[in-house]
Amino acid sequence: MEMKEHAGATERDRTRCCIVGGGPAGVMAGFLLARQGVEVLVLEKHRDFFRDFRGDTIHPSTLELMNELGLLDEFLALKHSEVREITAHFGEEVFHLADFSHLPTKCKFVALMPQWDFLNFLSAHAKKFPNFRLRMETEATDLIFENDRVTGVRAKTRDGTLEVQADLVIGADGRSSIVRQRAGLEVVDLGAPIDVLWFRLAKQANDPPQSFGFVGAGQFMVLIDRDEYWQCAYVIRKGSFDGICERGLEAFHAEVGRCVPFLVNRTGELKEWDDVKLLSVRVDYLKHWQREGLLCIGDSAHAMSPIGGVGINLAIQDAVATANLLGAKLKSGRIAEADLKAVQKRRARPAHLTQRVQIFLHKNMLEPIFASHERISPPMAMRLLEKYPRLRRLPARMIGVGFRPEHVET
Repeated sequence: MEMKEHAGATERDRTRCCIVGGGPAGVMAGFLLARQGVEVLVLEKHRDFFRDFRGDTIHPSTLELMNELGLLDEFLALKHSEVREITAHFGEEVFHLADFSHLPTKCKFVALMPQWDFLNFLSAHAKKFPNFRLRMETEATDLIFENDRVTGVRAKTRDGTLEVQADLVIGADGRSSIVRQRAGLEVVDLGAPIDVLWFRLAKQANDPPQSFGFVGAGQFMVLIDRDEYWQCAYVIRKGSFDGICERGLEAFHAEVGRCVPFLVNRTGELKEWDDVKLLSVRVDYLKHWQREGLLCIGDSAHAMSPIGGVGINLAIQDAVATANLLGAKLKSGRIAEADLKAVQKRRARPAHLTQRVQIFLHKNMLEPIFASHERISPPMAMRLLEKYPRLRRLPARMIGVGFRPEHVET
């Protein structure tokens, strides 16, 4: 039962489960736990879900979950676009890399939808359960301990300080997680040799259809179709952004135009460096996702590279597994550390396998591109995918479904 009291500038609250972070992992976990009757409080530090440069991919496995929840038709009524295959451009050559049409899912496509629309939709349905609460503009700053057990969260709000007591705290606050930092959980850094520059450029009627990426001379860039504009992801070597800035904005305009020629007359829309956002890429994982009273999921447990856009999918799968394994026990009583370890045991291997694939692609696809002063020849793997279309089902399966898809069990 929700309990609140105010003492000076400190507000005190009590809930069964407190989730830190209102991203895909946090909101989905909160929704599924509340659906089972668990009292849930989700803390989100921003005042809304609107963030201009964040992942927009809703994978077939996530759409399958929406279907299992009876929400698919309503969800797909929201404005979105559908990607049924992934292609890469090497100059005039186009290579087909993944074909989603053969996936064992109801929706055989990746839906592209602004993440804020996805989160608004999911949280709106979660709020239909009286035991679900979402507090915006509430930033977690510390954990509360009792005899080495995590027993709650301390946060700052517009009105002062909030202290939440909870039987379980779930850290779903992303790759810069304050929860895992305050919990002292050991992070294993796998290294990521890339960063990404995010920006938007206008879309025109005669532009080519949605593609995976464009390979230039020492360049790689991905375009995401947002109907009125392209959300652009320009991949760079890690730590090279300062050098790009020193060469000047006009030089950067020319770089983008060389990589994607049909954008050459639009790069001037980037009028200042504030129009370009730097995403510092990290690939890491927690050695232990939990300690007594605390569980980390999603990027808090395993930060992913943006390659393939699979981080959101893994985060949501973590949330489903968490609800499946912990929901009934959390509703009935205190969660044991062994229960939390069961979540990591189920979800760590899919995350690690995916990270290994991403690191492989960093080294064997992106490094050769960056090392060359000319556009490289397409790798043999791409030529095989073009020659033998059935092979495209393998990357489609990894991107669209993943290594261990979860299903709603309650």
